[in-house]
Amino acid sequence: MNYNWAIYKYIVFLSKDYKSNRLFADTHNIDEGTFRDIENAWRNNEDYQISLPTIYRICQAKNISIYKFFSEVERVKDLVVEK
Repeated sequence: MNYNWAIYKYIVFLSKDYKSNRLFADTHNIDEGTFRDIENAWRNNEDYQISLPTIYRICQAKNISIYKFFSEVERVKDLVVEK
């Protein structure tokens, strides 16, 4: 599995608790367009170069460390998340 795709998958997994992409993006201090790019890359198995600051903002909003984020990416990479 492409590791970038696993990162997208985890972020989309995190977004499932929110009613809309906009709410997830606003809550995590990222641009809604950036989140759409991540979600589209995940859905279409495309490449998107997610920035470390974007990952960091998501971590801050979730109150987790970068280490925990990537540990969770490893943990959920083989889970099935509905597209």
